Order: sequence, then C-alpha cells, then structure tokens
Amino acid sequence: MKWSLTPASRFTEFAADWAHLVDAAGMPPALAPPFVETLLDTFGHPRALLARCEDGAGVAAMGIVVPAGRGWTTLQPAQAPLGLWLQRPGLDTAALLRGLLRALPGWPLVLALTELDPDLLPRPRDGGSVRSLDYIDTARVTVSGSFDDYWQARGKNLRGNLKKGRARLARDGIAPRLEIVRDPAAMAAAVADYARLESGGWKGGGGTAVTTDGMQARFYTAMMEAFAREGRARAYRYWYGERLAAMDLCIEDGRCLIVLKTAYDEAVAEGSSPALLMREEATRALFDEGRIERIEFYGRVMEWHTRWTQEVRRLYHVNYYRWPLLARLHAALRARTRTAGS
Repeated sequence: MKWSLTPASRFTEFAADWAHLVDAAGMPPALAPPFVETLLDTFGHPRALLARCEDGAGVAAMGIVVPAGRGWTTLQPAQAPLGLWLQRPGLDTAALLRGLLRALPGWPLVLALTELDPDLLPRPRDGGSVRSLDYIDTARVTVSGSFDDYWQARGKNLRGNLKKGRARLARDGIAPRLEIVRDPAAMAAAVADYARLESGGWKGGGGTAVTTDGMQARFYTAMMEAFAREGRARAYRYWYGERLAAMDLCIEDGRCLIVLKTAYDEAVAEGSSPALLMREEATRALFDEGRIERIEFYGRVMEWHTRWTQEVRRLYHVNYYRWPLLARLHAALRARTRTAGS
C-alpha cells in the first residue's frame, strides 16, 4: 500500500475516488463529495491534507487530516456528523493507519480518527499501537414494514401526547401542514427560514444558532443546494396555519436520510410539540414512500430519541500511536485522570 498526500484544497480533483469509496463502503450522504467539498470550502484548515492510499486493487482508503499537537487527526468541524475517513471494506484499519502515520510530515507520535460509526467501520480491539475511545450514543430509525406497526410500537405517552397536541390545534382552529422543499432554487430561502427559527430559541441565546448572515448559513445553503441539484436534499417546513412552527434540514442517498438540523418555534411549542408532530408526519411519508431504509440522527441521544426508537449505538474515536509503549502510557494516564476525577 502506498500513501500520497495532497492539499485538501484540491479535493475536487479526487472527488471521483472519494465517491467510489463512499459507494463501496455504503457510507451515508454526510460523507458524500458535495458535503465534504462544501465543508472544506467553508470550514477548511489551511494545513489540511487529503491522504490517499492505493494498492493493487485501486484506491484503498482516503481521509482529510490536520495537524494536532504532536500528531494528526481527521478534520472534524462541528457541522460534520462523522469523521472524514473512508476505507474499502475488509481492510485492516491498523495497517492503514500505520502506513499513513509514517507518511505524514513532522514525525508524528499519534494519528487520530474521530467520530466513527461502528455499523460502517467495525471498532478495532485495543492492542499494540491501537486504542479506541467512546464518543457518544446516537440513534436511528429503520424504515421497514408499515408505519402503523412502527407507530404502535412507540410508547403510549408519545402517541397520546401527539394526539392531544393535534386535538388542541383543531380546537384552536389551527391547521398544521407539512411542506417538503426540494428545489435547489428554494434552498437559500429555506435555510434563511431555518436560521430565523433557530435564532429565536435557546440556541440563539447561547450564541450557537445558525444565523442568516453567518458561516453556518453559508455552509448549509451551499451544501443543501448541491444535494438538491442531485435530488438528494429535503428541507421540511411545518406550518401552524401561516406561522412557521418547525423545520428539519435533511440529506439523503436513496438508502439513508440524515436529519442534520432541527429547530422549532418555542413560543408555540407548549402543548403541541411542533417538531415531534412534524417528525410523525415526515416519518409516515418515508414509510409510505418505501425507498429510504433508515433515518439517521447522528447527534447525541436525547430523551425524545428514546421515545422515537430503541436503535442506539455508540460512535467512537481511534488513536494509532507510533509505538505500542506510547499507547499503553497514554491509556494509563487517561485511566489515572478518570480515577482522580471520580
């Protein structure tokens, strides 16, 4: 296996190889070229490198890596739900990392892969130079069978609360309506609506919301437009009459739909849960459509996720150290730190 390193700013030149690995490994749309290219354009690192490994069968692995202390790590902006790493199924992750570590400049001591999905890349066992670390639990919904069967398997409290919410809207003369935006020309307005909705809530108060004129809005607009040109973006708007009550920004690949962002109008949320009402209707439509196989949330599991699904798994990180002794020392130091903090 041979590794080559190129400035990540030249990603477009190698996008076809990246797309080939995405397809070969069954990776979700958050690792597809339109997402990665827009991410690099907006949140790229000046020293980011595109690492590319070839063997006798072609391109074996690719990743976007940046320097971090005495080592390197995959680029991980907050907007990326997964680490920017791909490899052909069946290859030895440790062997790939050993080769890349030796190819990277600066004689690094460690190479880290961040935010990996064990359903896409099996978590390696600790040993030798390899150590893995827990990240977060995340949830998915498998779209199989009928929506009615899926819905009946949900808790009585969820079903009852949403039924009461719809009844309350009806008593107040409010007609809820789900709109799905897929036109590339309409995505900028959809993201602007989303930004106004999120900025008006607790994220706006905390300074983490998407704003209409910020870098996040530029990223989501360009990315959603790129996916929409391929028929793979959905911006869900949920209306209470003429008032925008909730939104989801989603991308898909024909098998998987990822809910990237969710926001709702907190002023109308009490007693009706507009985000959950929207998700009930959107999920029913996906079951009826019969094309999407799974809905991924790729965020930290929250209480409402556990009412929506029992499918939870743990994302993880991997460190590969130059020497096994360094791996053992680092593991011992982490264990000592955890003990001291308990």
